[in-house]
Amino acid sequence: MADGSGVKRPREGEERKIDWRKWKKEKKEEKKKWKEIKLFRKLEKEKMQELVEKKKEEAEPNKDEGRHYTVSVALPGSILDNAQSPELRTYLAGQIARACTIFCVDEIVVFDEQGEDSKTVEGEFEGIKKRGHACVQLARILQYLECPQYLRKSFFPKHQDLQFAGLLNPLDSPHHVRIDEESEYREGVVLVRPTKPGQGSFVNCGMRKEVQIDKKLEAGLRVTVRLEKQPSPGNYQQPV
Repeated sequence: MADGSGVKRPREGEERKIDWRKWKKEKKEEKKKWKEIKLFRKLEKEKMQELVEKKKEEAEPNKDEGRHYTVSVALPGSILDNAQSPELRTYLAGQIARACTIFCVDEIVVFDEQGEDSKTVEGEFEGIKKRGHACVQLARILQYLECPQYLRKSFFPKHQDLQFAGLLNPLDSPHHVRIDEESEYREGVVLVRPTKPGQGSFVNCGMRKEVQIDKKLEAGLRVTVRLEKQPSPGNYQQPV
């Protein structure tokens, strides 16, 4: 029986189709909101972790980042006996110094395989198969290379063992600082220079100007000077 009003009833398939679209749209919106909530919670969690780590760092005292141990290497002086010329002996000692610098060795102990009770380190290497003198030459070359270049004239006079040391490559170790390089610490030698009482001493630290320290020390002494970031004009005044 026809309806006299003239309004057409929607079919069942069309009604279901419209409901499905709405449902799908609602689900997408719910999923989007859930992702936003999840992201917000994640950010809050990361923030809390950062705050906890920051509090831990503030609570803990500043720890020294340096090593709590030293590395030592023991070498027999007779290692130079295998070299066939003075140049090769010097080059071998330089290679040993370079390898120990790369692996951050703190101390090199040179010992005599012959077991002689030598009470002095003075002497010269007179040739192959001479007892004891190879130890002295190896130790002298290693000490020469360890010393910063601007201090070598003060501590190492001309010597036969160092005849070919100038041909060796520099070690470029951390305490070998260049003239214009900024560094908190520098090696230096106390100079023979008169100062007024209570004004300390002057030190050559390999810079363009001499450094004035706050202590009166004996001339010719090797010292480690801590430099301030903003030195005063004229002579640098720094603690030793």
